[in-house]
Amino acid sequence: MPQPAARPSADALLAHAEREGRGKLRLFLGAAPGVGKTFAMLQAARAAKAAGRDVLVGIVETHGRAETQAMIADLELLPRKGISYKGRLVPELDIDAALARRPSLLLVDEYAHSNVPGSRHPKRWQDVAELLQAGLDVWTTMNVQHVESLNDVVQRITGVRVRETVPDTTLRTADEIVLVDLPPDELIRRLAEGKVYVEDTATRATQNFFKPSNLTALRELALRQVASRVDSDLLERMQGGAIEGPWAAGERLLVCLGPNQSAERLVRTAKRLADLLDAPWFAVTIERPGVSLDEDAAARLETAMQLAKTLGAETQRLVAADWPRELLRFSRYENVTQIVVGKARRTGLRWGWPRRSLADALVRQADGISIHVLTGEEESASAAGRGVDLGSWSGYGAALASVATATLAGSQIVRFVPLPNLSMLYLLAVLVPAFFHGVWPAIFASFLSFATYNFFFIEPTGSFTVARPHELLALAIFLIIAVAISALAGQARDQMRASAARTRAARRLYEFTRRLSALPDASAVMEAAASEINAAIGRPCAILRPGTTDLEIAASWPPDDRLDTPARAAARWAFDRDEPAGGGTATLPASGWTFFPLPAPDGRVGVVGVERAGDDAPLGLEARTLLSALAEQTAAALHRALLSTEVRSARTAAETERVRNILLASISHDFRTPLASVLGSATTLIDYGDRLEPEARLELLGQVRDEARHLDSMVRNLLSMTRLEAGALEINRDWIDVGEALERAVDLAKRRGATQRFTLVLSDRPLLAQIDGSLFDQAVGNIVGNAVRHAGRDANVTLAARRHGEALIVEIADDGPGVPEALRAEVFEKFTRAVHSKADGGESAGLGLAIAKGIVEAHGGTIELLPQDHAGATGAAFRIRLPDGKGQTP
Repeated sequence: MPQPAARPSADALLAHAEREGRGKLRLFLGAAPGVGKTFAMLQAARAAKAAGRDVLVGIVETHGRAETQAMIADLELLPRKGISYKGRLVPELDIDAALARRPSLLLVDEYAHSNVPGSRHPKRWQDVAELLQAGLDVWTTMNVQHVESLNDVVQRITGVRVRETVPDTTLRTADEIVLVDLPPDELIRRLAEGKVYVEDTATRATQNFFKPSNLTALRELALRQVASRVDSDLLERMQGGAIEGPWAAGERLLVCLGPNQSAERLVRTAKRLADLLDAPWFAVTIERPGVSLDEDAAARLETAMQLAKTLGAETQRLVAADWPRELLRFSRYENVTQIVVGKARRTGLRWGWPRRSLADALVRQADGISIHVLTGEEESASAAGRGVDLGSWSGYGAALASVATATLAGSQIVRFVPLPNLSMLYLLAVLVPAFFHGVWPAIFASFLSFATYNFFFIEPTGSFTVARPHELLALAIFLIIAVAISALAGQARDQMRASAARTRAARRLYEFTRRLSALPDASAVMEAAASEINAAIGRPCAILRPGTTDLEIAASWPPDDRLDTPARAAARWAFDRDEPAGGGTATLPASGWTFFPLPAPDGRVGVVGVERAGDDAPLGLEARTLLSALAEQTAAALHRALLSTEVRSARTAAETERVRNILLASISHDFRTPLASVLGSATTLIDYGDRLEPEARLELLGQVRDEARHLDSMVRNLLSMTRLEAGALEINRDWIDVGEALERAVDLAKRRGATQRFTLVLSDRPLLAQIDGSLFDQAVGNIVGNAVRHAGRDANVTLAARRHGEALIVEIADDGPGVPEALRAEVFEKFTRAVHSKADGGESAGLGLAIAKGIVEAHGGTIELLPQDHAGATGAAFRIRLPDGKGQTP
């Protein structure tokens, strides 16, 4: 059977795609200072320039070396940016100038350099990362002792702790690594010649760091790093090119971390072992249910977990009472083959009981998994540094008072009731400090109760001797039970408090989410979120959203609309890079604010920031976790509100477009007939006017006049509707006789050729109302025109007006076919037209009744379509109710 064709690895192709669009990084790696990394980089840069490449020296440290200075003599130098620090300007790399210049190749020396406080990034490798992300090719230099995972190895080899380190993940992003090497003897000779350091410094360096044994070990480390990288590149190219090879199952490594001082050393050891095995690795920490760490322990653990994440580990947090079983369960689930743990003291106490160390339990229970136990001189210190929370003095005072109370109560009870055993009373005395002050005060109460019970109530009293053996056994059992009860009660108390804290946090998050989900728009969501975050974290909060040119404060609590320049820079970084920035982070740590992005499915919707406390204390682990959860809920609610606003805007735009299309269609249709008549009559008069009879010319001119009046009426209707919708309709009130207005409407209809029979039903007295006469004439005229168009040529139209209490009633009815039942509910809406009537002739835009309704309501009146059989009418009947202004003098 033919074998299927080999396919490229999806991971390899994805890794290649991720590198597209970013700059290329070439790293010149050396084993020690003075091997010629900078010289080799400049020599290669000069060759690149000779080949036509645009080369810019961003920053190169010559350290007074004449050869290095000569190499940059004919290269373009980027001016450095002065950063104010302690009263003087310190020159650093100008990132903004480099981005503006955008060379083809930028040289940045000393990759592990620490920037002066106040710079955009604390480390130069972070500057390089930003330049690469912007698409610039960068060449840089570094020594192997600056690799983070090798930090403690270099210290043991050389006795020197290197303070400036670079995460191993940044080395994996390098597209090329060039090894620059010199034999130890030649490097020491260069050092003696003053080509590395000045004379005094060179002498001290030869006696300490630059020993042949040290340099040989550092060379091996550098060679291993490059060999590991070459192997990874080869593997990636084989997978990306679908080149078959022996793909055997690899190793998977796990390191278990705790809140002790040796956690970081454990992480670095696991990283080196993972690199040697070429294995993916996990960093795991396990918490007991109901047990929370203090601030110092939580900070140490978080630092170790962040270091592991930086070094490339996948971090996990587990919760379990049985640590070994949970750790092995996770290991088998993830197919872990090797576990790294630290060595702990076997004699430690947990809730008063001796316990076996985690390493011992793993070795005993592991099956098919190798266990590596890290030992060293720091372990005893770390174990002691872990310590035990022995409680406060108030707890011991409460234990003493509780035992004293039990003793006093027992002494009074035995005077009246001869009880054979008072130990239960002392067990109650143990429970009180256990519930209120924790385990160790309760254990103290147990031993104190043991001694007091023996001294006051066991014969012979007044001494600690025991006369009868069974009393000694009873005392021993009492002590065991008391210690056990105190431990269990203290554990229950701690778990209860931890559970209550988690319940409060969950309830707060639930209330926060519920409140945000009920808010209608984005501004209300942001105001509520800022207020809730301020209440939860206890620090001023601000939410920023993209504005016209930059991020703008959309909500803050307490209300404030100002942020200083470092805070705004941190907010922009958090928004642009989708990562926290500001105080307590690796980016712009000098800022007084810490900002977190607000992620959404289609991009970030803003950032949320909290101000640092007055003592510059960073956010604790629990506060950061809570803030992260609140930020996610805020982002989800804000995204929902923005989507809702967009949906409403889209609906409004669609409705506006629909109305516009209807209006254009109606105008084009309704204007066509009168315009054609005007055009035809005018053309006839121009072409044949001198040959027409006078009566024919007058008839044509009359048609032009009538059609022009009809066009004027439609235009006035459109203008009136526009003013009504804009709220700009001006009403000039005056005392008007409503009966005369009805007579004018009938006369106008007849002049326009109406053939219907009109009947006016009016009282003998004038019916006065304080209204706008021209607008009222337009409203009545629209209703009468509606009857003329739809009731039929031989219909009867009745117009009636009467006074009813403090109102004037106007009714206009016809005996035509009436309004179809399907249109009765929307007869006063715009563009509502009856299509069944042949009398319409296409001359209605469907605006007449809508305008009439708007005019009447603008006067404070009402208009309604009466039922089909109202007062015996068979057609359409409309009723207008107007206030008559009774009591006022016209």
